[in-house]
Amino acid sequence: MKNRYTTLIFCMIFLLVGCKDFLDTDNLYQKSLTNFYQTPKDIDEAMGGVYNALYVGGISSNEHVTANLLSDLMFSGGGPDDKLAKNIDEFKDPEEDTYKDLWVETYNGIYRCNAIIEKASNTDFTSFFKTPEQAADYKNQVIGEAYFMRGFLLFRAAKFFGGMPLILKTDAPRNVDRSSIKETFAQIASDMKTATEMLPKTNANDLSIDTYGHANLWVAKAYMARVYLFYTGYMSNIQKEATDVLPLADGNETTKTEIVAMLDDIINNSGYELVSDFRNLWPYSYVNTNAGKVVLPWADKEGLAWAGQDGPHSSIGTGNKEVMFALRYAFGNWDWAKGQSYNNRVCLYFGVRDNSMIPFGQGWGWGTVNPMLYDQWDDTDTRKKGSILELGDAEQGTDSYKGDVGDQETGYFNKKYTTLQHDGEDGVKGLFYYLYNMDNGDPLQLWAAQDFYYLRFADVLLMQSELTEDNTNLNRVRARAGLAPVPYSLDALKKERIHEFAFEGLRWFDLVRWGDVENNSNNYYTRSIPVSNLGVAGVYNVQYRPETKALLPIPESEIRLSNGVYKQNPGW
Repeated sequence: MKNRYTTLIFCMIFLLVGCKDFLDTDNLYQKSLTNFYQTPKDIDEAMGGVYNALYVGGISSNEHVTANLLSDLMFSGGGPDDKLAKNIDEFKDPEEDTYKDLWVETYNGIYRCNAIIEKASNTDFTSFFKTPEQAADYKNQVIGEAYFMRGFLLFRAAKFFGGMPLILKTDAPRNVDRSSIKETFAQIASDMKTATEMLPKTNANDLSIDTYGHANLWVAKAYMARVYLFYTGYMSNIQKEATDVLPLADGNETTKTEIVAMLDDIINNSGYELVSDFRNLWPYSYVNTNAGKVVLPWADKEGLAWAGQDGPHSSIGTGNKEVMFALRYAFGNWDWAKGQSYNNRVCLYFGVRDNSMIPFGQGWGWGTVNPMLYDQWDDTDTRKKGSILELGDAEQGTDSYKGDVGDQETGYFNKKYTTLQHDGEDGVKGLFYYLYNMDNGDPLQLWAAQDFYYLRFADVLLMQSELTEDNTNLNRVRARAGLAPVPYSLDALKKERIHEFAFEGLRWFDLVRWGDVENNSNNYYTRSIPVSNLGVAGVYNVQYRPETKALLPIPESEIRLSNGVYKQNPGW
């Protein structure tokens, strides 16, 4: 666990960013391009600054929160004062800077990537390594990782905002307009492609706890596939400009055949694999029988064993070779800039409202689960109860649930990302309090150190199945869930993705790229769902607004800062 804390500290300490001008970024420290980036230690700390841009201050800029609330699988939930959740869920934005932190952190991170690419490319690291080959490998690793992260940060923003300003050098002018969606995705694809050409081919079994959470060759190839699927789907189904190729910044293109080859390479050569039981991916499956005490009785009854979240060599858990890329969380501190953001607030916000149960703690009650998902889900699929927490169920430890405390209560919450607790030697505390010795002063808001999984090997399998229209890897995922094989069809593939990735932040983007967000026969929008609002029976439904083109509003303060060069997205 020490390595987790050390990595996070580097991220917090080193926040080198660009000048404050056209784009609103924060220059917090005085390490500069002229006095830094001279040693591997400098570069590694600078890379910590890149990953720091993954953490955002405003909760609405957290992609996991917003993408889930935008999807048809979750309602806003919360209480009457949780206007932010309701606005996101209902495709409204009465405020002017709802998503500003996402915009700002994108360009904080991009500047840091630019600095690493420029400085590492012109630095000789030979004297720091035993052989020139080791120095060359290190150089390729850090430059390739910086290219990947620049593409990743642009992709994260472009999925929400569309075309982005392309600021690709540390000394590039800041007063540039937003590029088109095609130009933006061409740059994203080019950065990802460069990363696939530079990053070393390291087997997942050889990754250490120190490198877990960082990008590698296999992550870059998988994200090339994600970018391809999202771009071709979005352009074809939302923009109505049909395409089956992914453009590159140099005018060339990446084809489906090339993307499939990348996915096949991951499947055959990366060393990543599915964990034996889907439920073992999530910390609710943790069972500690030291001194004869079972920490989470529900998990023990089900025979579960958490795979952990520090890679194949995790010190806690059985070893996790399925998670390929993750946002690592640990402790938080109210006194730090973005201090709570280093703790996984998704668990807090999506936790059960005003109910403290064991093993499930309480949270703010956002993201109540649409019961239509539960009702259409086959009971024999182990992922059903492995993903959805049914309230009032003694077998899951929720029989003490007292309802009528929030809005859009449906009787269901997500089970993957929620607060967890047990009655240990220090009393009822958060699970991670005991696992990671997290005595940080706040028993509720700072104890969820659960990592957010950006990418799992299961997604590689399902992307390969979707692109090849072959059922082999689709059925590998189904078999893990205890389900029989099925022939390939797009409907079968869509259903599998709903069940495999529910509440992981992917559903919204799937709806968008398939065009299903605009086809109510293929989504749960507009359906009238019975709910309870503070104990009063009601009906809830959401109307997606197609005029938005499935994009969010860019921050109004950024439009003002640009003196009107930026134009607001349609529908906002």
